[in-house]
Amino acid sequence: MAKTRGARADRSAATGEHGSVAIRRAFRGAGLTVLAAAVALAGCTTPGLVGCRTGEQRWINETLYFGTARPGGAVSAEDWQGFVDTAITPRFPQGLTHWPAAGQWRGASGEIERETAHVLALAHPDNATSRAAIDAIVKDYRQFFEQEAVLRVRSPACVSY
Repeated sequence: MAKTRGARADRSAATGEHGSVAIRRAFRGAGLTVLAAAVALAGCTTPGLVGCRTGEQRWINETLYFGTARPGGAVSAEDWQGFVDTAITPRFPQGLTHWPAAGQWRGASGEIERETAHVLALAHPDNATSRAAIDAIVKDYRQFFEQEAVLRVRSPACVSY
C-alpha cells in the first residue's frame, strides 16, 4: 500500500524543506490570517478610556452641529440665542459652550448644502437624564427650525475642575 502525502509534504519535498522549516512556513500563513482577523475585529470595539486620573470623573463630551438654513430663510442669531436660553440652558444649567461655524453636508436630496451653523459642546455624566435631555434638544431644534438633521458626536472624557 502506497503512502499518500498532502500538498505541503509534496512542496516540502520539492523545495528541500524538512521538518521544522515546513511547519514554520505553514504557521506563518496561519499567523498572518489570525493577525489580520484580530486587526479587523479590533475596529468593531468601542474605544474606552484607559482610566481617569485621580480627581477626574468619567463623563461624555458631546458636540452637536446645528445647521441654520431652513425653508424660507435661515435661523437668525436672535433665534439661536433664544433657543439656547429656552431649550438648552434649562436642561444643562451647569454650563455649556457654543460658537458659530460654517459647514457643509449632503442632504436627503443628494445635493451638497453649505450653510452657517452653530456648534454646541457639552460635558455631562453618562446617564439616562443627560441622554434624554440631548435627545429633546435635537428633537426640538429639528421641529422648531424645520431641520432635516442635527449631527451628534459623543466621546468619552475624563473631566476635572
